[in-house]
Amino acid sequence: MTKEELRAELERQEQRYKEVYGGEVTTYAAQPEPERKPWRKRATVQDQVFAQELEKMEKELKAEQP
Repeated sequence: MTKEELRAELERQEQRYKEVYGGEVTTYAAQPEPERKPWRKRATVQDQVFAQELEKMEKELKAEQP
C-alpha cells in the first residue's frame, strides 16, 4: 500500500465515520520521538568506597608533606 492509497483509505474512513456516526474527526500532527539521553553508569557502593579511600589517601599524603 502506497502513501497515496493510505491517505485515500483514511479519507474514506473519515467520511464514513462522519456520515454514519455524525462525529467529528480531529487530526493531530505526528509527535517527534523523544530525545534519547546518553546512558550513564551509576556508581556502585564499591565505586563510592573506592573513591572515598582515594580521597583519604590523598589527604594523608598532603598532610605528610610540609
